[in-house]
Amino acid sequence: MNIQRINPTSRWSDATIYNGLIHFVEVPEDTAVDMAAQVRQIFAQAEATLAQCQSDKSRLISATIYITDIADVPVLNREWEAWLPAGCAPSRACLKVELLNPAMRVEIAFVAAEMRVL
Repeated sequence: MNIQRINPTSRWSDATIYNGLIHFVEVPEDTAVDMAAQVRQIFAQAEATLAQCQSDKSRLISATIYITDIADVPVLNREWEAWLPAGCAPSRACLKVELLNPAMRVEIAFVAAEMRVL
């Protein structure tokens, strides 16, 4: 099975698809906003990436969430629960870290399943 890379650069690809799984990472574009707005940006970008890969958020398998401030967890959880369709929450890990851009409050790595037409 071939590896498909979406918009590859010398450092990353927007998404990598292998064996029916889509792997991708999203970061906020506007870091001058609060946690809720950064999370919503990531979700909008994730939906666009999933659509480009012929999938959607109901097909998420896992998410690894990196946050810089543990006090932001309630905001993250509120946005997360509002964004996901009922009964479609993926496996999830959330880690407190220091991100390379100090203005970024959150970064999320996703894994989703492709939609397949049989």
